Amino acid sequence: MKKLKKVAFLGGSSWTKDEKPYQDSYKVAKLLAENGYEIVNGGGPGVMRASTEGAHAGNGEAIAITYHPNKKKKNYEGIDTLNKFDEEIITLDYFDRTKVMLQNSDVHIVFKGSTGTISEFGMTWASSRIHQGNHKPIILFGNFWKEILDVISRNMLMRPGEVELLKITEDPKEVLDFIQGIEENMPAWLNKQVQEENQKPKENINSIAL
Repeated sequence: MKKLKKVAFLGGSSWTKDEKPYQDSYKVAKLLAENGYEIVNGGGPGVMRASTEGAHAGNGEAIAITYHPNKKKKNYEGIDTLNKFDEEIITLDYFDRTKVMLQNSDVHIVFKGSTGTISEFGMTWASSRIHQGNHKPIILFGNFWKEILDVISRNMLMRPGEVELLKITEDPKEVLDFIQGIEENMPAWLNKQVQEENQKPKENINSIAL
């Protein structure tokens, strides 16, 4: 049985403690840490800080994949001094930070965010399709993702099997159950993803099954 040890938390940096995405990130990270998972984030505020706090509340650890620009960037949140991560991996630039974060984790969870989150979501989704059969699970946290995927499906070219790479939930326990279920039967899960890609009718190329 393969153990999925590290879970990357992707999402908005502007959320505060009294806002739902922050609270959701904290709850999911705490539950995963209590069950032996290590949390990976970008070392910043918002969803990133919340996941570190959740990891520590669950007696776990958080790794931060960071980027330290040589001069201030107007719209880059930077490193959050209140994000007390346990280990830091410093990267070359903003896009390298995302790449290294995705590479150094086994599961990717995407919370509500803005343009940076869209970038992270696009990178993990594209990578999973390219590596389908040996890809990393992607969890979209929040039912609002259904509407987003519906709009994408109706306006973009969606190839067979792409939406099936994504798991949508807004329940922390379902996140844990999903990851543990994959661990228990990793080969069968990967084979199922490949079979769905091969068997999906061409006429349904723009349909969504959630």
